[in-house]
Amino acid sequence: MAFVAAAMGNNGLSYTGHISEGTMVESWLRVIIIFKLFLLLQVSWVRHRDIHLLTVGRYTYTSDQRFEAIHTPHTEEWTLRIRYPQKKDSGIYECQISTTPPVGCLYFLTIVEPITEILGSPELFINMGSTINLTCYVQYAPEPPPTMVWSHNSHVINFDSPRGGISLVTEKGFTTTSRLLIQKAVQKDSGLYTCSPSNANSATVRVHILNGEYPAAMHHGHGNLTRRSHVTLLLSLVLILLLRPIT
Repeated sequence: MAFVAAAMGNNGLSYTGHISEGTMVESWLRVIIIFKLFLLLQVSWVRHRDIHLLTVGRYTYTSDQRFEAIHTPHTEEWTLRIRYPQKKDSGIYECQISTTPPVGCLYFLTIVEPITEILGSPELFINMGSTINLTCYVQYAPEPPPTMVWSHNSHVINFDSPRGGISLVTEKGFTTTSRLLIQKAVQKDSGLYTCSPSNANSATVRVHILNGEYPAAMHHGHGNLTRRSHVTLLLSLVLILLLRPIT
C-alpha cells in the first residue's frame, strides 16, 4: 500500500512526500520527502506515538537501528527508511524543517500484514472421482506475489506428472488468487495441501477422499444427535404426565 501527501508552509516552502510500506522479512519502508529549497536546511523526523526524535539530518537519534535517514548529495530528496516494519510502527510521523518559524508535515502510516487464506474450511471432503478445487488468495501484500507454489504432503506439485488432470490458474492484483484443480480425485490425492506465496505466509487445507460414503465421524455425530433428541422428547412427555393434575 502507499500514501501520498503534499503541503504548503506558511513561508511559501513547498514539499511533497511519498510513503510506501511492506511487512516481509526482507522488505523495508521508505518515507521520502522532496524539498524545493534554495537554502540548506536541517531536516528532522519525529514519531508522534511517543514524541520520539528519530533523526536529525543524516544522524539517527534512536537506539532502534531499523530507522535510518538518507540524503543523496546534490539532490532535494530526503528519505526516512524503516527496515523490517512492524504493526507497532503504525501511527503519525512528522517531518520538521528548521525554518523560522519551523515548518512540519504530518504523515499517518499504516502497516498492513499480508493475509493468505484458502477458501472453505480447514478440512475438505471430496468424493472419489470428483474434482478437487482449491482457491488460495493473498491480500495486503506490498506487491503481487511473484510466485505461488502449491505442495501436497510437503512435495511441490508437478503439473507435468504422468497422473495428468492437474491445472493451476493464478490472477495477480491487489488481491491475488490461485486456483488449483485436480480432476478425477483418487485416494492418493488425500493429504495436506499448502499454498505458499513468495512474499507472504503460507496457508494449508487437509483433503479427504471418500469412497462414496460420509466420514464415520459425521455418521456418529448425526446418530448421537438423533438419540439425544429422542431421549429429550421422552423425558418431556414423562414430566408432562407427572405434573398433570389428577381429577
